[in-house]
Amino acid sequence: MYRVRPVGVVFPRHAEDVATTVRLCREAGVAVLPRGAGTSHCGQTVGDAVVLDFSKHMNRILELDPERGLARVQPGVVQDELNLAAGAHGLFFAPDTSTSNRATLGGMIGNNSCGSRSARYGMTIDHVEGLEVVLSDGTPVSLGEVSAAELAAKSTSDTLEGRIHRRLPEIIDSARPGLAEQTQQFWRRAGGYRLDRLAEGPFDLAKFVVGAEGTLVTVTEALVRLTPKPKATVMVVGHFDSTAACIAGTDAAMRTGAAGIEMVDDFILDLARRSPEHEHLFCALEGDPRALMFAEYYGDTVEEARAGAEGLVAAWRTEGHGYATRLAATGAELAPLRALRKSGLGLLMAAGDSTERSVAFVEDTAVPPEHLAEYTTRFAEILDDHGLRAGFYGHASAGCLHVRPFMDLTRPDQVATMRKVAEEVCDLALSYGGVNSSEHGDGYARSEFNRKIFGDTTYEAMREVKALFDPDGIMNPGKIVDAPPMTDNLREPTIPVAAPLDTHFDFTRYGGMRGEAERCQRIGACRKPSTSGGVMCPSFMATRDEEHSTRGRANALVLALSEPDPKAALGGDRLNEVLDLCLECKACQHECPMSVDMATLKSEALAQHHAQHGTDLRTRIFGATRRLYRLGAMAAPLTNALARPKPVRALLQKIAGIDSRRPLPGFRRDDLLRWNRTRPATPTAPGVEPGERGDVVFLADSFTSHTEPAIGRAAIRLLEHAGWRVRVESEVCCARPQISKGLLPQAEKVAGKLVAKLAPEAGRGVRIVGCEPSCVSTLCDEHPKLLGDSRVAGSASLVEDLLLEALDDGTLTPSPGPEKVLFHGHCHQKAVLGTTSSARLLGHLSEVEVLDAGCCGMAGSFGFETEHYELSMRIGGQRLFPAIEGSADAAVAATGVSCRQQVAHGTGRQAKHPVELLHDAVFG
Repeated sequence: MYRVRPVGVVFPRHAEDVATTVRLCREAGVAVLPRGAGTSHCGQTVGDAVVLDFSKHMNRILELDPERGLARVQPGVVQDELNLAAGAHGLFFAPDTSTSNRATLGGMIGNNSCGSRSARYGMTIDHVEGLEVVLSDGTPVSLGEVSAAELAAKSTSDTLEGRIHRRLPEIIDSARPGLAEQTQQFWRRAGGYRLDRLAEGPFDLAKFVVGAEGTLVTVTEALVRLTPKPKATVMVVGHFDSTAACIAGTDAAMRTGAAGIEMVDDFILDLARRSPEHEHLFCALEGDPRALMFAEYYGDTVEEARAGAEGLVAAWRTEGHGYATRLAATGAELAPLRALRKSGLGLLMAAGDSTERSVAFVEDTAVPPEHLAEYTTRFAEILDDHGLRAGFYGHASAGCLHVRPFMDLTRPDQVATMRKVAEEVCDLALSYGGVNSSEHGDGYARSEFNRKIFGDTTYEAMREVKALFDPDGIMNPGKIVDAPPMTDNLREPTIPVAAPLDTHFDFTRYGGMRGEAERCQRIGACRKPSTSGGVMCPSFMATRDEEHSTRGRANALVLALSEPDPKAALGGDRLNEVLDLCLECKACQHECPMSVDMATLKSEALAQHHAQHGTDLRTRIFGATRRLYRLGAMAAPLTNALARPKPVRALLQKIAGIDSRRPLPGFRRDDLLRWNRTRPATPTAPGVEPGERGDVVFLADSFTSHTEPAIGRAAIRLLEHAGWRVRVESEVCCARPQISKGLLPQAEKVAGKLVAKLAPEAGRGVRIVGCEPSCVSTLCDEHPKLLGDSRVAGSASLVEDLLLEALDDGTLTPSPGPEKVLFHGHCHQKAVLGTTSSARLLGHLSEVEVLDAGCCGMAGSFGFETEHYELSMRIGGQRLFPAIEGSADAAVAATGVSCRQQVAHGTGRQAKHPVELLHDAVFG
């Protein structure tokens, strides 16, 4: 919720870069701010400073020692990547953040992060064995536990390191009375400096600086402890009639040894029920619960884990907690339940409107679990007193609540309310011996309250520590001590009212184009590495560069659209650069918790840019795909022969930027249109009358028509064989090429013609199907936003949806297909249409492995463009190419023409459309 413009950004490649940057900033009197993924909630990673972004280059696992259970990592290593490597040895890094697919180890060390299983595994501080750091004067040093003799030896030096080792024990001694007063404070604490650790245990500066948020040192390398992974997990899902009843069941879960205990209240559950992405998860539940508890039990065997789980079920039954329980042990059983458990943050963030957002300022207070029920009740009363609504979820075993009240911080009265609620909640947590921050740190949001939380003696000792480590005050100032008021630097009040802007797409749902971009809540789900699965965001996965993430693009768009003349800002070259590597894969619509529609935003921005600067030749060429493909097929095979010689390709690259390394599609003179005019009637299946299932319109897209007509022929023959009467629509384009290239005035005309032609049939209930996911998804997704006309959208689907009906009822009876098929779904299909029908269709023929291989990297015209070719191949080479090359005996199926082109170019394998495989199995 904070925004401060940085002085600059450095992407260090090694520790020497870090030391040099810190030294130069100290000489210039400029602050330094280390950052990982920038996903902290409280403002730790923004400031008037030079930001050191470790995620781009310093992201390697340097050493993995499974025998000793240690890993040596750079600060930019993502937690899931470390766990993937450690998992091969049965180990993992135990603090399990909900952002593990983008949270970096450096950020976790800076925040002292933890997660749902902290009651068993503790916090990051408990797993750090040693650190390589740069001090505020630019000196690199090693931190770890030292003996009394080593401490004495280090104290003799007149360096900054020596002064720290000499003076810090004195500060600890003077702070002991204040620290003694805090002995009753709850253990799960992520705020302040850990003076208590030095006072109670060995002198270990590595652990001491954990949670310091970059205010004392900058970490360049970490030695962390790995933990054996549980061999078996069984989850108990308790169903309760109220939040209070759910919390009351916590004690039994803790007594029976649950490793993690999570709670979700009715506010979150109601949001999930209304969410298309989450509603299917409720099939695993019983009745209509108003709160759920998820308790996980571990063991060396499933039987051992199940024994603990059944102990909880028995205890709840005896004590009268809950009305139903469900046990889950297999991956298939656990996956939907874990997805529901983890959905809270995304659902809350998506639940706001164009003015009201869920705000993270009392987000992770914690109290001893025995007080959690009473504390939750009083917390809810505070919110009610101020007229605020919020969902409650969190880690019941650690007494931690995640609460994000909905507020409009553009209103001064709401800012004042936020401060008042923050003060009251802080007092409430302290009254129960709790803490103001249990896993998300201090930053700008909490640091102001640290004197109240820790008392004058301890707080003054913390100020001395800060001055000792950072005498020039350059290390992420304003955090933990000597902080500005929590209401300074708020993001929302600094954003001016958006100027009017006429757009082609309809963005009124969120208050205009800027409102759509501003839906990004900056939680960084688009920053996950390629190893974490999913599609979003392909260009970030390849570049690890913030500006090529969905978050980076959204922030840039918000800035441009906040200018007095947003139209001129959209036409700027710098914004065009930021948007350039967006592949328009639409993954953000599906995988981003806020469903930020970056593909549509980019298309609109391109249209505004074209309006000011005109369109180049390459844009016009790709925008005219349908016309060119039809001409190419008419003149084939001459067109193919003329386009392939190296001089022609070199000329195309020079004048139009179409890379000469990328194979061009081959046009077919016997295209789908020519075949359709002269084809014989298709024989129907036994007992099926022609047309008995009704009428279908088949969309003859440019690719299915002119370069891969076998796919269209297969689809039409299968539909007719199953009893549909098929009309082929070949005259009008869906406008996908024009939309992708920002040629929106032309797209409106083209799309309008298609909708006008198909609407009467859609109105009569005629199904409209196609083989190319990008074309079908355009009818469903872009046409309503571009034309304000959704008459056709609800009738459009992939041809697999209809064919699956005929397979399921036995009308289509295929012979067995290939023994195994690797299936790669098109990005637009994954985001808009879903891949279930394609995978199930293939399942009628073969064993199917649905590849979680991300975007293929081709993305229509993107992979043809010279400046994008290398990136396109790099994206394909991250997961897709290795997955295919690693299964040489399996057939390959892909629904998208771009995907099939990329697979052929990147692996030499020929992928087929699923309907081709079905056609071969039905007709032989």
